[in-house]
Amino acid sequence: MEETTLWSFPHRGNWATHSGKYRGNWSPYVPRNLILRYSREKDWVLDPFLGSGTTLIEAKLLGRNAIGVDINEASVKLSNANLKFPYKISSKIFTRQGDARNLHFIKTESINLICTHPPYANIISYSSDQENDISNFEYVPFLTAIEGAAKEFFRVLKKDGICAYMIGDIRKHGRLFPLGMDSMQKFLNSGFVLKEIIIKEQHNCLSTSYWMNQERKFLMLAHEYIFVLEKGKSSENG
Repeated sequence: MEETTLWSFPHRGNWATHSGKYRGNWSPYVPRNLILRYSREKDWVLDPFLGSGTTLIEAKLLGRNAIGVDINEASVKLSNANLKFPYKISSKIFTRQGDARNLHFIKTESINLICTHPPYANIISYSSDQENDISNFEYVPFLTAIEGAAKEFFRVLKKDGICAYMIGDIRKHGRLFPLGMDSMQKFLNSGFVLKEIIIKEQHNCLSTSYWMNQERKFLMLAHEYIFVLEKGKSSENG
């Protein structure tokens, strides 16, 4: 368990079926810490940007019930394959193809913890044929989509529930875009209250070795944010 707001995991973790083959997936140490700190056994955990299933694998290992949603059918199939390992603790684990902005199949105030790692505004494309895949959205439309997702997250979370997500800033043509803080503001606009800002040191990034050997006039981005937000009584809308 991490005890400060600075997290660093040089070795990403490869227990169970975890691997770094799915580009952009997060180290399992991150959801493990978040699940242990902000939920209890048999609680319901939601990952609305499922990817390769890292969060749900950890939920299964830690005895939580979980729902994973992804716009891409291939990601859902990959996650289902990664979740097929025997384990002594019985959990209810479900996956479904769907849009994080429309979780109509999840009851209002039924989720204890949202633990997720969304894509970053047209940095890594996860599909070529899904018009609602926000990994392909440019900066402003991406933030609009994130706000739509945040409102839906607020709806499905129980009162005093926690939403934790990891995201980083991006740079294009030498210009820095503060995606972390801009996305956080969308969650605050949706009614959430900020509980923690965690800085995670970035390791094993594929582009690092390339840029380290290039002449450049900017600093290398070496951090990501983990925002922990709460749906508390003081954050209720209306």
